[in-house]
Amino acid sequence: MIIIPAVDIKNGRCVRLLQGRKDAETVFADDPAAMAAKWAGDGAQLIHVIDLDGAFKKAPRNQPSIEKILDTVNVPIQVGGGIRDEKTITMYLDAGVDRVILGTEAIRNPKFVAWACKTFPGRIVVGIDARDGLVAIEGWTQTTRTKAVDLAKRFEDSGVAAINFTDIHRDGMQTGPNIAETRRLAESVSIPVVASGGVSSMEDVKNLLPLKVVGVEGIITGKALYTGTLILKEAISYVISKA
Repeated sequence: MIIIPAVDIKNGRCVRLLQGRKDAETVFADDPAAMAAKWAGDGAQLIHVIDLDGAFKKAPRNQPSIEKILDTVNVPIQVGGGIRDEKTITMYLDAGVDRVILGTEAIRNPKFVAWACKTFPGRIVVGIDARDGLVAIEGWTQTTRTKAVDLAKRFEDSGVAAINFTDIHRDGMQTGPNIAETRRLAESVSIPVVASGGVSSMEDVKNLLPLKVVGVEGIITGKALYTGTLILKEAISYVISKA
């Protein structure tokens, strides 16, 4: 299991949103690349980058900031937010992004996601963001009637590199991850799962670690790293010690 720091970009700055709400924004840094470099220096094996403006506008909006991150760090980067077509996927992969995250399209156009998995093997991550167990799309502004577990099952044989599972109610709230739902989703598929939402302390990391046996291979954390309630180096060292 690995600890994955999040760099969320809005208007070119590194921010965190509470439960994905645009009106609940905290700016943590003016230079996302500098933050990515800090996390890379602390031992991150993968950095999770989200173009928040892209998610809301349905198309990339922060490419310059993402390109600067790619120029600054040497660790793999996964990018999500507003990725809706082959052109955007190719643009990011050609720029040096390791994996791209498809969220809304998993609901809107699952055939496209399956095609992308086959066309770009090992490079496509499906982002499943849930509110009360139901998938939310369009930058979390719309909640569907599709259950998160059911959506995950649709991609069982598509070659998805991983599923990023986020409990929206807990995202940015530092209230602890949804262990039960994360376990349930991981047990429902053979695809590797990355847990996200609510991770705020070393205790949360310890509580998620047992889920490795059911396929949870990573933990995304953002606000906790920025506020200091979780120290990346310590979390990485702990996970390595338990491997």
